[in-house]
Amino acid sequence: MSERASQARSAEERNERRDERLREEPTSVSERASPADDDIGRVLVVIPTYNERDNIEAIVDRVVRSAPDANVLIADDSSPDGTGKIAEELAANDSRIFVLHRTEKAGLGAAYVAGFGWGIERGYDVLVEMDADGSHAPEQLPSLLAALRGADVVLGSRWIRGGTVVNWPKTRELISRGGNLYTRVALGVDLRDATGGYRAYRRPVLEAVDYGGVASQGYCFQVDLAWRASRSGFRVVEVPITFVDRERGESKMSGAIVREALWRVTQWGARHRVDQARRLFRRRDTSG
Repeated sequence: MSERASQARSAEERNERRDERLREEPTSVSERASPADDDIGRVLVVIPTYNERDNIEAIVDRVVRSAPDANVLIADDSSPDGTGKIAEELAANDSRIFVLHRTEKAGLGAAYVAGFGWGIERGYDVLVEMDADGSHAPEQLPSLLAALRGADVVLGSRWIRGGTVVNWPKTRELISRGGNLYTRVALGVDLRDATGGYRAYRRPVLEAVDYGGVASQGYCFQVDLAWRASRSGFRVVEVPITFVDRERGESKMSGAIVREALWRVTQWGARHRVDQARRLFRRRDTSG
């Protein structure tokens, strides 16, 4: 058996043992919840990784310190740099940490879909997206969870009052601001940061919007989910965050991801406008 297969088998066995303990003591997590979290249920923070050995230990430590009643799922895409092994060591020493070993690098969107499915199967009530590179500050997670008490989806926003970015070149800021402006115009959705990846969903939202049917990646995955939630009538709110560009490791952002987002949003926007026109004509025919 290969080392990666052995890690995956070990993670599955450990997760099964923990699942059995949760079934035997179904209130063990919620009873420990802080007053800020007691009305939103069990929280799972999904952290996708690929070659994040320099960041994963620090980010997980910050998460469990900032939200001690949340659980963490590290979804590793068979990182060749040993990230999966480090994740296993973290999980072996803390019952709040779990590892999902995936067989290949399939992209951010696919990792989140797998992580959401893992969490929903185990009865988590809130699923949180968070990057592994430190750009999403775990110290701001309590703010997202607090906002979820009056919402179905909470987006951590860089582009509303109080939000900011640190160590970003102007070109990247312009791309992000421009992409979000284009998204608002094309899709008619009133969100200032639909492309951001720091967010929290209530489980019923993901179940209702067919999250598993989202095939896009990166920016586009985030836009797709936020738009689906908004169109389905769920309350989507934004809270300000400070986004800090990664200091270690290589960014996964690429020109291909940006181009995919532009193309897909254009397609969705065109269909959206056509659907609006058809509904308008149907109403006129009915009233006439």
